[in-house]
Amino acid sequence: MTEADLTEDHLLGGRVRLRQPRRGLRAGLDAVLLAAGVPARPGQRVLEAGCGSGAGFLCLAARVPGLAILAVERDPRLAALARANAAANGLDGRVEVLEGDVRDLALARRLPPCDHAFANPPYWPGGTAPPEALRRAATHEEARLADWARFLAAPLARRGSLSLILPAARLEAGMAALAAAGCGGARLVPFWPRAGLPAKRALLQAWREGRGPARIEPGLTLHADAGFTPAAEAVLRDGAALPG
Repeated sequence: MTEADLTEDHLLGGRVRLRQPRRGLRAGLDAVLLAAGVPARPGQRVLEAGCGSGAGFLCLAARVPGLAILAVERDPRLAALARANAAANGLDGRVEVLEGDVRDLALARRLPPCDHAFANPPYWPGGTAPPEALRRAATHEEARLADWARFLAAPLARRGSLSLILPAARLEAGMAALAAAGCGGARLVPFWPRAGLPAKRALLQAWREGRGPARIEPGLTLHADAGFTPAAEAVLRDGAALPG
């Protein structure tokens, strides 16, 4: 990619500097919300699959200091950009970005043990895909949700968390994928666009070898009047963890 192909943007109220492709599916609320839901603690190792230009792991690193971050990205151009973004945000030596496909289970099994794993996978298994290659890869499945869950779960330590952000229409498939990957005790955090409206997105989280019934958290209402709600501002601007 040339400089003309990129923009420089900022997340978390300017705490994260992100260079990303001008065209394609650009990082937004989903990456920030996903990172806010990962229950990582300083000193732990986290894995992000399909990291793109790095928005998710950068937001997580800004909230939780001292993480060891392992990221996997299929597109060599985006993998290189994620590495550059990690360096630009002062994460040299703490981030390793590998080129690989989530359908490569052998790769997942070679990764070091991780305490948490997360992804913002492509949403749709069918329909008309966008013509632009980077956007198409980000929105339309080639790997199935089951592939994503298996890849993320393979290096996950016992009781480690696996987190996905999904549209409401994919929650059933997401629950089945997590269960098939050996992750249970699911937690669902809905994101309401406004009070009284159906949730369009949700964080779906489960634990390796987890037990117990699934639960639905109160969730997060994003908008009120002309702006974000105070709770959403705390997450999206100030880098707070998701409530609950």
